[in-house]
Amino acid sequence: MPRRTSNEIWNRAAAQSYDSPGEGMFDEQVLDRTTARLQELADGGPALEFAVGTGRVAIPLQRRGVSVSGIEWSPDMVDRLREKVDEATLPVTLGDMSTTRVDGAGEFGLVYLVYNTIANLLTQEAQIECFRNAARHLRPGGRFVIELWVPRPQSTHGAVAAEVFTVEDGYLGVDVMDPVTQQLVSHHVRFDDDGTATVGFSPHRYVWPSELDLMARLAGLELETRHADWEGTPFSHDSRGHVSVYRKP
Repeated sequence: MPRRTSNEIWNRAAAQSYDSPGEGMFDEQVLDRTTARLQELADGGPALEFAVGTGRVAIPLQRRGVSVSGIEWSPDMVDRLREKVDEATLPVTLGDMSTTRVDGAGEFGLVYLVYNTIANLLTQEAQIECFRNAARHLRPGGRFVIELWVPRPQSTHGAVAAEVFTVEDGYLGVDVMDPVTQQLVSHHVRFDDDGTATVGFSPHRYVWPSELDLMARLAGLELETRHADWEGTPFSHDSRGHVSVYRKP
């Protein structure tokens, strides 16, 4: 299967359909918990969101009084964000979150990367550079926050390891994993009322928590806390996700 690029995935159609107010990751309670914790971690300083997208987190965080800037790869996602706030209110720089620098680099109290987005970088090298780019933007004592799912070991029997991750009315989600390369392709199957289906694909590179910790060390960052969610639930062996906070000495 040909690998789709980020521009092909995060195009105008995806940007226009991305927001789902009040549902899932756009649920107000989810956003309240997320932005409350990020406001605390910013510690009065400005914040930078890697892969700011349509402003799902950045805009409500800004409403809490935090000065927020963003980096985003997709011009179409930024166009959708601009329907909500202008450049003066929430400045965004187009570019790759692993290499792009913004004004104020070295002065941010917080850099954050939420909702599994570091997995959109498809090589270990790019993910390491993302950590290094975060460190370049942080002031001493600043924090880099990552929200990510915890990979589940898959059976090694057969040629392909696959897992159904979501079953809902009109939607089926299946992940196909390659444990050698840590590549994962999410298959999104959506069913219309007449029974027809459309299938979309999104590639990722999954990362173990311990691997993230090593990437942080390579970037000069230290693990400060890790919880299972934004509410501070203790992280354990059965946690399905984590919120990890790294600090620049």
